[in-house]
Amino acid sequence: MKGNPPVDLNAISERYFAAWAARDPDAIAALHTADTRFWTHTGSPPVVGRDNVRAAFAGIFEQFPEFTWETYRVLYGADHWILDWALISGTIRFDCLDVVNVAPDGLVARKDTFIDAAQLQAALGQTA
Repeated sequence: MKGNPPVDLNAISERYFAAWAARDPDAIAALHTADTRFWTHTGSPPVVGRDNVRAAFAGIFEQFPEFTWETYRVLYGADHWILDWALISGTIRFDCLDVVNVAPDGLVARKDTFIDAAQLQAALGQTA
């Protein structure tokens, strides 16, 4: 990142978390680069592009209408953060880990979400 001023990851992540807390796919997508990449590592391919990512986030809110989360910890690096968290929606709860890469312009370039598959399967089985 030579020549680029450092980004304020704490401020960027706070805006990002606020957009998720508001369950606002438009606001979340606006914080992503045009060629952003979102990948939920559950066997499906990554979603590429701001419009496609916005649609994927809207789908998450449809699937989990009471979406909220509990943060376990946030770890910051030079150009990324790692969010260790649990997704909560009604009686559903499962652990996740996000790796979020931020471009020099302060927008999210990539978001990888790793889900505890056993917890997810158990949680969804409870609601079936």
